[in-house]
Amino acid sequence: METPPEPEDSRTLANEQTQEKSDDHLVSLDATEDPLCFSAFKKWLAVAVIAAGSFCVTCASSMASFTEQGMATEFKVSREPTILMISLFVLGLGFGPLITGPKLNDLVYGRAIIYRVSYVLMVLLSFPVVFAPNLAVALVFRFLLGTAGASFLSVAGGSIADMFEGHKVATPMAMYTISPFLGPVIGPLLGGFLNQHLYWRWTYRILLIWTGIEMIAIFLFVPESYAPVLLKRKAAKLRQESGDSKYWAPLDRRETTLTRLLVLSCYVPFKLLIFERMALLLDTWNALLLGILYLMFQAFPIIFEQGHHFNVQSTGLTFLGIGLGMVIGLATQPFWNRLAAREAVKHGGRAPPETLLIMGQAGGILVPLALYWFAFTTYPHVHWAVPIVASIPFGTGTFFAFASTFTYLVTAYRPIAASAMASNSAMRSSFAAAFPLFAGAMYDKLGTVGATALLAGLATLMAPLPFIFYRIGPKLRANSKFAV
Repeated sequence: METPPEPEDSRTLANEQTQEKSDDHLVSLDATEDPLCFSAFKKWLAVAVIAAGSFCVTCASSMASFTEQGMATEFKVSREPTILMISLFVLGLGFGPLITGPKLNDLVYGRAIIYRVSYVLMVLLSFPVVFAPNLAVALVFRFLLGTAGASFLSVAGGSIADMFEGHKVATPMAMYTISPFLGPVIGPLLGGFLNQHLYWRWTYRILLIWTGIEMIAIFLFVPESYAPVLLKRKAAKLRQESGDSKYWAPLDRRETTLTRLLVLSCYVPFKLLIFERMALLLDTWNALLLGILYLMFQAFPIIFEQGHHFNVQSTGLTFLGIGLGMVIGLATQPFWNRLAAREAVKHGGRAPPETLLIMGQAGGILVPLALYWFAFTTYPHVHWAVPIVASIPFGTGTFFAFASTFTYLVTAYRPIAASAMASNSAMRSSFAAAFPLFAGAMYDKLGTVGATALLAGLATLMAPLPFIFYRIGPKLRANSKFAV
């Protein structure tokens, strides 16, 4: 089955006009219309709003972590079912792109409409959570909220690539990339503060207000930037104004249907996982790390509330270590850029995709070391600051692992880059949804040291993957039906 064109390359369709014979009716973008020519202020304002929107979506996933006790008391259920408020939201984030097909919808309608519909739905779907009469209603709409948010996340990076090119894209892309990583870490901090001082429903009321503000900002400050759709709109406008039906854009002549694209959006990611062991194993590694990160939302209250007698607000602050580690990881990006440039010189001007896995190698080492350090400092007689310091390299290593794997998969599987990321997202979210559900039982059974050491052992088993694929990646790509 033929795979669909990928929306990450926003100019693939627009540039098809260069392959056509000279045609006076083939439209093109002038300097005032081309997203690359937007003013710097307009570009950076759009980047800031998109990054804030991504941060809001992922932050909403984990802010529920401190509402569990209040919900259990009001709805007269045990605490365990309330953990699904996190798990179902994350599950929606992972499988939303497969359900709604936003990566392919933007080929037809553009990116801005997806941002707007996504946030309108998030605002509307937040009301049943805020006013939920029982836990079942809250859980159903939390899953739907995650699905709506996934549509935003799945195309957000594309707008940045539309507006910046060459060396100019690195800084705005880094600004966007860190936002969905920091969201899950800052969520418990905000949730802890709110639930220490306010009724649990205020967590979701604040989220409703926040998403409403983001929705307004998206409508006001995020323009359409997908070049093929801009060309299609311009051609339609010219046909209407001139009465000449001969004006056309490349997107007008693509022989495909939205239904077919939606089917492929579900089919290709799973086909990739089945037939590509490299994609499967790297996705599994990412999934394990995100699962551990979301498990921490249950583990930290056990370690710091029960072991060190922290209150809810103080426990939320303990997640700052992971967030600081991620920011440190982002700050090292110039080093990795210079490393890639040196590798490019060695390989005739273009570094092989496997160069991107060097950052992942650092992450593969840092994560298990940090988890072992964290595990053996969770005893109550060890000062509480020590495990928090241990969480800093965990955050850095996790950022390295995600950033390198994401970039490598997009580069190595460029013909189906969107599908590669969709399969990665589905696996990551499945693990992130499942891990918090057994965290309490695991920590009760094994204790804080044994349970965290078990996670460190799993991370150790997966650590060799970036080293292995750095060596054999070129051979695997050469024999692949999907890779470059």
